[in-house]
Amino acid sequence: MTSDRTFRTSMLEEAAGEGHNTTANATMGEIIAARFSRRGFLKGALAVSAISATVSPLALATAQKAQAASASAFSFTEVAAGVDENHHIAEGYDADILLRWGDKLFADAPEFDPANQTAEAQARQFGYNNDYVGFIPLDGSSERGLLVVNHEYTNPHLMFPGLVTVVEGKIEQKPLSKAQVDIEMAAHGGTIVEIVKEGGKWRPVLDGTMNRRITVNTAMELTGPAAGHDRLKTSADPTGTKVIGTLNNCAGGVTPWGTYVMAEENFHGYFSGSLPEGHKEAANYKRYGVPEGAYEWAAHYDRFDLAKEPNEPNRFGWIVEVDAFDPNATPKKRTALGRFKHEGAESIVAKDGRVVFYLGDDERFDYVYKFVTAGTFKADDRAANMNLLDEGTLYVAKFAEDGRFAWLPLVQGEGPLTAENGFASQADVLIETRRAADLVGATKMDRPEDIQPNGVNGKVYVMLTNNTKRKAEQVDAANPRASNAFGHIIELSETDGDFAATAGTWEVMLKCGDPSVADVGATFSTATTANGWFGMPDNCAVDADGRLWVATDGNSPKATGRTDGIWAVDTEGEARATSKLFFRVPVGAEMCGPLLLPDMQTMFVAVQHPGDGGDDWAGFGRVSYYEDLSTRWPDFKDDMPVRPAVVAITRQGGGKIAV
Repeated sequence: MTSDRTFRTSMLEEAAGEGHNTTANATMGEIIAARFSRRGFLKGALAVSAISATVSPLALATAQKAQAASASAFSFTEVAAGVDENHHIAEGYDADILLRWGDKLFADAPEFDPANQTAEAQARQFGYNNDYVGFIPLDGSSERGLLVVNHEYTNPHLMFPGLVTVVEGKIEQKPLSKAQVDIEMAAHGGTIVEIVKEGGKWRPVLDGTMNRRITVNTAMELTGPAAGHDRLKTSADPTGTKVIGTLNNCAGGVTPWGTYVMAEENFHGYFSGSLPEGHKEAANYKRYGVPEGAYEWAAHYDRFDLAKEPNEPNRFGWIVEVDAFDPNATPKKRTALGRFKHEGAESIVAKDGRVVFYLGDDERFDYVYKFVTAGTFKADDRAANMNLLDEGTLYVAKFAEDGRFAWLPLVQGEGPLTAENGFASQADVLIETRRAADLVGATKMDRPEDIQPNGVNGKVYVMLTNNTKRKAEQVDAANPRASNAFGHIIELSETDGDFAATAGTWEVMLKCGDPSVADVGATFSTATTANGWFGMPDNCAVDADGRLWVATDGNSPKATGRTDGIWAVDTEGEARATSKLFFRVPVGAEMCGPLLLPDMQTMFVAVQHPGDGGDDWAGFGRVSYYEDLSTRWPDFKDDMPVRPAVVAITRQGGGKIAV
């Protein structure tokens, strides 16, 4: 690796974002553009013209700003946007480091020693690049429970000493040794750890009986319609029902029955080599970008080499369910929810008791999905819920220009999903979910990431991070901007407020970016300050009061003059589309999480890959790596590298957050 854009973070983000959807399906940008030209322009332009005839623009803007500010659901002093080595939290709040990469999770686990890392130690320590954060209460308490955390991927140039050198001003990275690959594999996966709040502060319980690390080497089971299919069989697993490990676990969820759900996202990056000539999976893998080869694992493990194990990629890209209360339970890859680059699996119980999961496929020009269980949730019978994810209907979204949308079922034998088109069974539909969605005519989106249902107001929020590959002729009603660098948020309203409905209406709630730059076309309210706007919405959360919190991925000194962070976003009334900055990360980091506990007195956030990059920040001005770091967050010690970490945010003196 020889340049500031070839470290793994950038490789995976670029590969994930290029887009492998070559269909002629309508893009969301085309739909939004048509909708605004037919409806939004006429209503908006006529209304503005009528008002402006009697009220000056300055007076109108001032009045709107005052109304929005006074009506906001959030009460806190906004953080100043910017870039430096540390994190920043709103005045009157504490942001305490709860768990860092390498922290021990068991009483007998070794202490973190960055100069002498081993896979055995890492398998008993907190993993790398914490992403999704969930909480499962113990005894119904908001002050004691199981913290569940995904570990998405690794950055070896930030992890290992002696790996990177500078030769004639260029960065070079040595090949990883097998020992370093083993450490990477142990740093992936997930963490389950008991935590407790004492004296207003959180700490891990190292002798917790349910504490567990899940890694790339954890034995798992494939369940549901695709389990046992020939396309999932390998030399190590001739049954097609047993998988070793999970990887690239991005966002996730906690089910109503208290299990931990891990989403497998950019699995394509872990595979190298070439399929045998004429292999039947060639078109399937091309649609998913396999192989991408960002990782060096195939040099040491045959299962990541396509020439040796051509079916192995079909065993990744699923939703994984874990019984967090049983540290010996085998995690299950639930194939009924489809195979793609999953970003999250947030769920809610529908009116009839069925459980609905919203799912994003995080790639430019890919789709929004939901899964509705066949069975119903039984609040008083946890055992009866444990296999709900094996039966149900997977849908993909199609957005119309008139503000309506439909959920199209992906069911073998219906419409084009027939044997003649290569779908001989439901297993084929699920293994090739993207191609199935292509054929039914789903709407091509701008990188769907987190999708969050709101049980308070009945809405659903879809985070669309960006799409700079979208051309002017590809814009549509739900993706309204060409070269969409800053992303947008769509609000769904299911018919009759029923999350299990198969149709509904939609609005673009917010187009992101700097509203002071006219060409960007951002739509934040006039009450949003220069600190309050953001770009690249990624993860999100809805708190117990139904308020929306948004985490970002991609803000940078060069692009936006700010780091990523957590923004509070009003969704109702006069303050709708007003945003305020609550927490910001150190230079080079991505913001993940967030999670507010039911009592709303704690917010957990995850700071991922701090110190990455560095060349676009004037305060550093060069690429950051283990020996030459743009920050040493969170320890700020010369003998410690940067460490991804989960942060616990609480109000000084106690009380609810932002109330």
